[in-house]
Amino acid sequence: MGQLVVGMEVKTAQLLVEWQGGSVEARNVLIARLHPELSTIAAARLRAERGTSLSTGDLINESVMRIAQAEGLSIGDRTHMLALASRVMRNILVDHARSKHAGKREHKKVELTTQVDGDQRFDLIALDSALIRLKVLDEQLAELVEMRYFGGMTVEDVAVATGLSEPTVKRRWQVARSWLLDALQNPIDAA
Repeated sequence: MGQLVVGMEVKTAQLLVEWQGGSVEARNVLIARLHPELSTIAAARLRAERGTSLSTGDLINESVMRIAQAEGLSIGDRTHMLALASRVMRNILVDHARSKHAGKREHKKVELTTQVDGDQRFDLIALDSALIRLKVLDEQLAELVEMRYFGGMTVEDVAVATGLSEPTVKRRWQVARSWLLDALQNPIDAA
């Protein structure tokens, strides 16, 4: 089993290299290979959306298109690709929420439900604002939040993606959660 996983990682890494070299066929095979994981991530992001016109397929397609159109992108491995797709999905959802309410007088919350630490609900726009503030203070903590909340990544996945030990990821996760809770309870007024 271990050799199978290693073999799949090597094949995925090779597909990433070929895709970055311009191979459309490699991109298609890679996306087909990662589709179950991308579907899981997209479904988790959309689970709490009410009244959205986006489907899981829409979110996957839009994220893959944005990644494919990005200039000078270097994706190292499967975990990096999934983390990147997760971040792009977050941006798509935030853009969608903002455009949906642009020009309207009332603000309706578009909530994100996460299964990371129980069934928590967050206003997507408020969470995005807090993440922007956190990124200014500590970019690595902001990336950790993106991987956990928007990517649905486990502590183990984050450790692999970042090269940090699991205990370090757990400690940093506690710090990030505490900071975010405070930031969401005490938002900065944009007026």
